[in-house]
Amino acid sequence: MNLFSSFYLPLLISVGLSFCQKVPIPEKVYQLTVLSYNIHHSNPPSLPDSIDLKAIAKVIIESEAEIVGLQEVDVFTKRSGSSIHMAKELAELAGFDYYYFSKGIDFQGGEYGTAIISKYPMSHTETIPLPGKEGTEPRTLSLATIKIGKGKSLLFANTHMDFSSDSLALAQAKAITETLQSSELPLILMGDMNSTPESPAIQLFETFLEQSCPDFCPPTIPVINPKKTIDFILYKKGMGMNVVSHEVIPETYASDHLPVKAVFEIQY
Repeated sequence: MNLFSSFYLPLLISVGLSFCQKVPIPEKVYQLTVLSYNIHHSNPPSLPDSIDLKAIAKVIIESEAEIVGLQEVDVFTKRSGSSIHMAKELAELAGFDYYYFSKGIDFQGGEYGTAIISKYPMSHTETIPLPGKEGTEPRTLSLATIKIGKGKSLLFANTHMDFSSDSLALAQAKAITETLQSSELPLILMGDMNSTPESPAIQLFETFLEQSCPDFCPPTIPVINPKKTIDFILYKKGMGMNVVSHEVIPETYASDHLPVKAVFEIQY
């Protein structure tokens, strides 16, 4: 071996290996704003016989939400207008490209239930019936896989649970938990749970989900001097999601519930 080889070859090998080592890729963070809103079939409580889709759409627009879970949605019903598909029209008015309506019941010549509207593509939408009892309104869980960024999707779930008893609410919470807890995607569950934070149903959800309001959840009903918290946004623990903010929006005209907004940071 000549002098050049003995002196420079180890140096060249060392430099080459350093260039071959993997450089850590910086973690990317996506910020996502979501909204849960029981819209009272777009009927302002102060105007019993009116339907005001624009008022609901205004709330959604001003919230800057990108995905919204709606409860108490009418589709082609007599009371709201036999030509009105409320999920579709609210999505269009608010500037959303995608919507999914989940029927809970047939009602007044049309349908009544919940809806998901999204600014991002939705796939694998599904409506799952929840446990019920004779004499109570059938309830559902609606699901959608939503692609929120390059190569990143989340499972979005929306529901409107029973109000008649803690036992039925708990049965519905168990069904929702069994459906969602095995998800391998980041998960957001929201809706009008008709249950307060200390109830068995919400306590069950908290065995695998975090609330977007971990310390104090401001009340959501009634809209004037609200006293009870029954509208929630929850997310799955340990999936690279963090809450940036939680807010109950003080909008008192459009519905009998206050809308709930959360901003998340999602790592990908």
